[in-house]
Amino acid sequence: MSQALFDITGKVALVTGSTHGLGMAMALGLGKAGATIVVNGNSSQEKIDKAVALYKEAGKREYRKNRSRSWFY
Repeated sequence: MSQALFDITGKVALVTGSTHGLGMAMALGLGKAGATIVVNGNSSQEKIDKAVALYKEAGKREYRKNRSRSWFY
């Protein structure tokens, strides 16, 4: 299926639970479609660090980090 059908460049996607499982898979898909993704989760720091590493590996760059356990890519 063509990515052009799902081009959401310039949009921001907040996916709760995006540190693991289905939430992470959805966030990765939205990121591949061009969205800036907000990584948000009430997980252990280890899960958050693994998620952040995975998003960076997928080519998403971190541009903001704050104290509420949300990261923007």
